[in-house]
Amino acid sequence: MAQTSPGIPLDTAAIMSLVLEGILYGFSVLMFLGTIWTIAYKRCIRDINRPTVAVATLLLLLSTAHVVAGIIRVEDGLVNHCDTSQGGSVAFFADVSQETFVVKDVLLILQTLLGDGLAIYRCYIVWQSAWIIVIPCMLWCGIAVFGIFTVYNFSRASSNDIFTSQNGHFVATFITLTLVTNLLSSGLLAYRIWTNERQVSGIRASKGKLPLLRVFVDAAILYSAALCSSIICFALSNNGLYVMADLHVPVISIAFYMVFIRIASSQHSQDYMSTVLRGTSEIEHRNSQQYPMQSLHDIYKQNDASLTFLPNTPKAHHYLA
Repeated sequence: MAQTSPGIPLDTAAIMSLVLEGILYGFSVLMFLGTIWTIAYKRCIRDINRPTVAVATLLLLLSTAHVVAGIIRVEDGLVNHCDTSQGGSVAFFADVSQETFVVKDVLLILQTLLGDGLAIYRCYIVWQSAWIIVIPCMLWCGIAVFGIFTVYNFSRASSNDIFTSQNGHFVATFITLTLVTNLLSSGLLAYRIWTNERQVSGIRASKGKLPLLRVFVDAAILYSAALCSSIICFALSNNGLYVMADLHVPVISIAFYMVFIRIASSQHSQDYMSTVLRGTSEIEHRNSQQYPMQSLHDIYKQNDASLTFLPNTPKAHHYLA
């Protein structure tokens, strides 16, 4: 039996999700090309940040595979099973044990784990403390566990209602843990950058503008908005959840490409990241050796707030990206 959940019919939801995902996928491909260009522009092969290229490529591959699986699923439902399946296309799309549905869920979970893992890693790089990421790592493990349980139950599901069955509890927990992990990791990362910048800008002749902080916040808001929409759809038992689930994959890619591009671009300037990532303690230590009889305030005045005495920090950029 097909689901009678409110909202758009499941066959309409499948078409809508494929179209919207295709649009966002196109944007993600453009941003991927922008990421690679920014990373490789005027750089030798040995100077290219290979881990960033690998992660960006993996995000694109998972997004591409998800789109392909979606196309196959829509074709199966609207062409191959429109007459033979009991209940028609709606019954086919309601069957969560279908192979294409399970494959799409696996790709979604892998993309989510990759995105959240990257956010946690950046948080660790900025804080330089393993204790700060203990809770995010525990949440990440919870996402992996509930993701595995969700896929396993979907593959053996006897009920197609994901809103009231045990599958629904796994789905709700998975989405909630993902949202909490994203907000916590992004919040810790943004707080660290903001506090370091505030300490440094307090002794600068001019204020910093925190451009990197803004792009982190924008990426977190974009990702969180998609997750919140899914939670709302689930709470209302609305079939729009299927649409939002498909949109998560390209949204994750877009959110992290935004950060990739901004960090790679900031490597060409010495006035921001070298100050924020190293913090004021390292600045004071370095300048106390160079100017042992001068105060830090005098040093900043002499350098006219340009911070030109600070060396560039490609290593910090390398790991953060």
